[in-house]
Amino acid sequence: MPSDPDNSPWRTLSTRKVYDNPWIRVTEHQVITPAGTLGRYGVVHFQNRSVCVLPVDSDGSVTLVGQFRYPLGAWSWELPEGGCPLGTKALDSARRELREETGLIAGQWVEILRLHLSNCITDEAAVSFLAWDLTEGPSDPEETERLEIRRVPFREAVHMAETGAITDAQSVATLFRARLMALAGQIPESVQSRLAY
Repeated sequence: MPSDPDNSPWRTLSTRKVYDNPWIRVTEHQVITPAGTLGRYGVVHFQNRSVCVLPVDSDGSVTLVGQFRYPLGAWSWELPEGGCPLGTKALDSARRELREETGLIAGQWVEILRLHLSNCITDEAAVSFLAWDLTEGPSDPEETERLEIRRVPFREAVHMAETGAITDAQSVATLFRARLMALAGQIPESVQSRLAY
């Protein structure tokens, strides 16, 4: 599959903005599809990148954040995560989100994953980090967040992702990626032993 947008099998005839707010922009595109037919394509553009943090304590436990997710109408257990304004450093936003949601400050960071979330309808990009050397401080959640914090062994968090107790896509991908990297010896030794089981 060509990665050059000039070689795209899609042809855009026109674009119009349908909706815009500080978080998302929705556009509708009149297109010629790869089959050569006339079509319509709606795209949700995110004004932020998603950042996610897997904070690992000295005993191998990780911190989860629970909250009610309005679009789902349901409670969700997740890793600490949030938005990174476009044009800013993902690591800076990850540090901020970790402190705001959990009160944790990490001395060591490593990026472990980049992915696109629901790329059939959105261009949302995501970056995940592994963080350790943790110190505790006060949390400072946003006014829209009513959070519950839970510490569990890394093995239990992975099991929650395997069994559907964690369904947030970036959290699941981050947990599985960290597990695979630990087993392959691809993360610093000081934290690897806490994640390899």
